[in-house]
Amino acid sequence: TNSKMLTSQFSRSLARSQTAFAYRAISTSSDKAGIKNRLTELIPQWQAEIKAFRAEKGSKVLGDVTVDQAYMGMRGVKSMVWETSLLDSEEGIRFRGLSIPQCQEMLPKAPGGQEPLPEALLYLLITGEVPTEAQTKALSEELASRAEIPEHTRKMIENFPKTLHPMTQFSSAILSMQSESEFAKAYSSGTLRKADYWQVTLEDALNLIAKAPGVAAAIYRSTYKNGTDMWAPNDASLDMSANFCNQLGSEYGGNEQFKELMRLYLTIHSDHEGGNVSAHTVHLVGSALSDSYYSLAAGMCGLAGPLHGLANQECLSFQKAMMDKLGSPPYSADAVRQATWDVLNAGQVVPGYGHAVLRKTDPRYACQREFAQKHMPNDPLFQLVSRQYEVIPQVLTEHGKTKNPWPNVDAHSGCLLQHYGFVEQNFYTVLFGVSRAIGTLSQLVIDRALGLPLERPKSYTTRWLIEN
Repeated sequence: TNSKMLTSQFSRSLARSQTAFAYRAISTSSDKAGIKNRLTELIPQWQAEIKAFRAEKGSKVLGDVTVDQAYMGMRGVKSMVWETSLLDSEEGIRFRGLSIPQCQEMLPKAPGGQEPLPEALLYLLITGEVPTEAQTKALSEELASRAEIPEHTRKMIENFPKTLHPMTQFSSAILSMQSESEFAKAYSSGTLRKADYWQVTLEDALNLIAKAPGVAAAIYRSTYKNGTDMWAPNDASLDMSANFCNQLGSEYGGNEQFKELMRLYLTIHSDHEGGNVSAHTVHLVGSALSDSYYSLAAGMCGLAGPLHGLANQECLSFQKAMMDKLGSPPYSADAVRQATWDVLNAGQVVPGYGHAVLRKTDPRYACQREFAQKHMPNDPLFQLVSRQYEVIPQVLTEHGKTKNPWPNVDAHSGCLLQHYGFVEQNFYTVLFGVSRAIGTLSQLVIDRALGLPLERPKSYTTRWLIEN
């Protein structure tokens, strides 16, 4: 009897300690920017709105699915909810309803800067509201306070062979930090309520977004700078992009224009609806209740693919090859036109022009072009890229095999980075990944808040399709 009583007391004590452990991250976490408090107010409103909407329209058909769509990457199949951004074929991307020009105008900026701060966009994506200057500053400070990288991850990066692709290093390093997941710890206790999933997911998301730039910078220093100055500390008085540039190296941290470029880059690459490979992967893996570290690492493996995150490198290679062929500027319209036809007549594609959804110039391209016109108008590579913008859509229209002849984001980002001496092309996808973490993890928090279930679409065999 005494043994049973002791066992019962031990079980109750263990349950209490597990409960306390499960909610440690929820109760003691920092919320300087007020994101968690605001979400506590907003989430019941979102849940009630969706409940009422589904009760009224739950059986409404969103669209048909053709056999071709089943074979062709599910292009255009309307089957996901993604709250943080919406891509319109004519207007381009909107972040929580705001276009890129509106974000550039409305989101807080660094002192003396003109480009939006990525952490301001992070606040917008998670809450749906434009932050104040004070909220943005507080979020910058909070991210800096969360940026410490685990010692085992540091050793891992330091010991990676220099020949290992930076994206392999990046995704591996993210996965190694899964030991820090507050969601995993709380969930494994067995006492975490479903209604509180979003709170520990928010903890993981903020921690991982804060750590990603430092991880990326360390990989850059290890791979390309002989492993020197790999672990520059974060300065809580600086914004995320300024800290990132300092960590990449003094040649970048001391260049105010490059900091502005990084603010713009990290903002515009953060999110692009939920159907692209990296975003959908984070959502899909997360739907299994895999934590933010598992989910983002999987998404980064998708981003590493040549058809997704490698596109800007292919654009840069195309541009440099044309520059080698044409020589020094000025570049005439006739010369660029002929060089483009030479590529097409050789059976090759022109990278960076066309998009699966967009039917006009990508606004992300346009804002990068404006940046170049303002800061580097005489750069030879930009002069070529600018001439291509005038000529290539005409050529592709005459060629007749491209639905959308206008440039996308990848056709411009490479030349900007090259101008500032950031020439290591294999690292460009890591920059993309640091940015994409902002959008995908914001949506993962919302997934948890809305209680979205395990994703499980139906598949068929070719034989079944033929017979039915």
